[in-house]
Amino acid sequence: MWEKDINVNEVKEIRLKTTAYLGAGAINKFNDIAQELKAKGLDNIVILTGKGAYKKTGAWDVVEPALKANDIEYVLFDKITPNPEHKDVDDAVALAKTIGANCVIGIGGGSPIDAAKSTAILLSYPEKTCADLYEFEFTPDKAAPVIAINLTHGTGTEVDRFAVVSIPEKEYKPAIAYDCIYPMYAIDDPALMVSLPEFQTMSVSVDAVNHVFEACTSVVANPLSILLAKEVVRLVHDYLPKALKDPKDIEARYYLVYASMIAGSSFDNGLLHFTHALEHPLSAIKTDFTHGYGLGILLPAVVRHTFESRRATIEEVFAPIFGDEKDIDANKAAELIKEWLRSVGLTNTLKDEGFSEDHLDKLTELAFTTPSLDGLLGCAPVEATREVVRAIYAESL
Repeated sequence: MWEKDINVNEVKEIRLKTTAYLGAGAINKFNDIAQELKAKGLDNIVILTGKGAYKKTGAWDVVEPALKANDIEYVLFDKITPNPEHKDVDDAVALAKTIGANCVIGIGGGSPIDAAKSTAILLSYPEKTCADLYEFEFTPDKAAPVIAINLTHGTGTEVDRFAVVSIPEKEYKPAIAYDCIYPMYAIDDPALMVSLPEFQTMSVSVDAVNHVFEACTSVVANPLSILLAKEVVRLVHDYLPKALKDPKDIEARYYLVYASMIAGSSFDNGLLHFTHALEHPLSAIKTDFTHGYGLGILLPAVVRHTFESRRATIEEVFAPIFGDEKDIDANKAAELIKEWLRSVGLTNTLKDEGFSEDHLDKLTELAFTTPSLDGLLGCAPVEATREVVRAIYAESL
């Protein structure tokens, strides 16, 4: 049982912050949210989103009328891309300042919501830039309120204190974590996710599984992060194949977005380590590289290197994937994870994605020098030496 991996004499921190609305039709709760924002004087809003999903999903059909009905002024910044860059956030902040924005809405997956969180901080620190924020030139303790309207089932950012933005000229992809950017409200409506393409459906769900693998095996894992991890793996194992077979299966989307949401709470408590610390350099070097896919490629090797340190927890959390296998060791656990990933469509290696042995030294260096990633490595259940990090990359080629 997982209890074997918990030291009851260590004091654990338990976090549950954001109010989230979950269910088909949850987007309609935005009408109530808009009324509350107006009543609180939060009636100058900047909205960050991508180029089209906010309309394609139907979210905008509810959000725009609600803003107008409550006489809320807004500006729309619809230029956020996957792996958002610091200059885009600075542009969004500049636009927000034209109306004196005092609230931020993110509509989309992790990228728009993370960019919205970053914008919210910078509105409270107008003399700072996004690069300042992500290179830790200051430590914020305030931000404009954030509303997160989530359109994917993977990141969990709608309920946590984390955000990620790239600094491409330095090949940095740092992460920040501040209490001031917990969203005020989150909307998780599976009906907004039925148009997610197959590849994205798979990759975001794999992201959620990686979140909980790390959260339940880190040095700060707590009983809640492990409990949530068990449920996430079960739900993704059971419902991802259904969503891949029928993208419009609302029940499957519901349980996948619920899994993603509680995975966000799991790693908000248990934090992250190897797969995220090592994936960020991959998508910093190749900015079109899909985050969740990269995590999945790395996961088997990470399992191999950490299994013996958290055997009881990993065996219990990943029981749906391990099935009836007996006498599992580190190599067998890694192979079973790899087989499951292949079964849901994640078949490539880092080499297939354009990486080679020539990248190993650079990737290893970035894992240790990118701001914030050393903190993730410090949460790993085994010592994160350069040799271990390089080996994980090499085994993932």
